[in-house]
Amino acid sequence: MEFDHSPRAAEYIQRVREFIHERILPAEQEYYAHLAEPGRTWTQPPVMEALKAEAKREGLWNLFLPEEEYGPGLSTLEYAPLAEEMGWSFIAPEVFNCNAPDTGNMEVLARYGSHEQQETWLKPLLAGEIRSAFAMTERDVASSDATNMQATIELDGEEAVVNGRKWWTSNAGHPRCEFFIFMGVTDSGADRHQRHSMVIVPRNTPGVNVKRMLPVFGQLDEPYGHGEVHFENVRVPKSNIIAGPGRGFEIAQGRLGPGRIHHCMRAIGAAERALKLLCERSLSRVAFGKPLAKLGGNADIIANARMDIEMARLLTLQAAYKIDKYGVFAAMSEISQIKVVAPSLCQRIVDQAIQMHGGAGVSDDFPLTALFGYARVLRLADGPDEVHRALIAKYELKKYQQ
Repeated sequence: MEFDHSPRAAEYIQRVREFIHERILPAEQEYYAHLAEPGRTWTQPPVMEALKAEAKREGLWNLFLPEEEYGPGLSTLEYAPLAEEMGWSFIAPEVFNCNAPDTGNMEVLARYGSHEQQETWLKPLLAGEIRSAFAMTERDVASSDATNMQATIELDGEEAVVNGRKWWTSNAGHPRCEFFIFMGVTDSGADRHQRHSMVIVPRNTPGVNVKRMLPVFGQLDEPYGHGEVHFENVRVPKSNIIAGPGRGFEIAQGRLGPGRIHHCMRAIGAAERALKLLCERSLSRVAFGKPLAKLGGNADIIANARMDIEMARLLTLQAAYKIDKYGVFAAMSEISQIKVVAPSLCQRIVDQAIQMHGGAGVSDDFPLTALFGYARVLRLADGPDEVHRALIAKYELKKYQQ
């Protein structure tokens, strides 16, 4: 079994790491200061555009797509450690044009989109000129079971009529969000996994109404935002349906598999940043005559955090390897395993870092409260822990059923 990264991946890891620590992390203060100014909450900070242009010039662009026509052609396994590096900063993924939900939408359009859809929507996304959103979760049903979906896409001649109330539609507040990929029911009488379709809805289409941005632990996550969006008799061309009616679930599974690798590796990178802050604080602060690192069970906390990160990383890389070698559907159990493990360990380590910092840990002087919110939300996004545990158990029991 080979544990070394490929030479190509190792080179990109070094280049991405240097770019993040030398250019992105020092720019975070300027980025957030811009958003804090009156009237600029939902605008794109100029420093982001400067960083994106620099990353593009250096060939650190669209790293997540394995298709060589769109980027360097890195496999899921080769890209995974790059996602971990990006987890050190909330703004890093966009700098490299590797931020969700745009990554998932680009994957969908690259693999399932028509030529017209790719020309109109994929190319500007690949160039970083526009942003997009994915409208799936609904406010009125338990969206942990996607078959509960009430939103509809009705075919009317050469048009598709879209109706539904969606929420937690990430990127809906971004000033450059130009379209939604909307998932809804096209045939309620079909098999439960063939009832749904995905359709492209341009943001400026009549009947699309972004009602509000939803705060997460009191933060709006500007300039991206998580919107509640109402679609009321929205008419778009039938040709906007992706891959044809009834293929929504198939597309969703293909979209979410690699995306969960990205999420989990970013969570591991965030946990690494939290552990670094925890260790630095434990060595620099003295209480009762000793550094915090030598008080109580703090050494155990640090050791357990390191072991948890190493185990989660190996499990996530194994899932990435299986996706590359056997496809998403052969790696379903491993994908669900990492989706439970990585966000939970990230939340736990961030919480311990907050505790080590005392009052400073819950202030805005450190990124820990934002990291905690990120990790906690990730335990719900792309399926809650309970749903993934149920799937893991299902695959495990299958081994022993006659």
